[in-house]
Amino acid sequence: MKYLGIAMCLFACVAAAIVMGLATSKATEAVARQPEASGKVTSILILGLALTESCAIYGFVTALIMLFVG
Repeated sequence: MKYLGIAMCLFACVAAAIVMGLATSKATEAVARQPEASGKVTSILILGLALTESCAIYGFVTALIMLFVG
């Protein structure tokens, strides 16, 4: 059961990677369509990627805690 819980925590990392790839591709498409809005798109993208990455880090740290402490 312990390893199932660890795998579920690491699922957050996989999901975050997929979401970050999709967000980056959509931001690239948006800048390609409207180059004059690249600054605004980039700032929103970086904020979104930071929030998504924090979710992945929390899942990874939780998995490590479950692996070595529990």
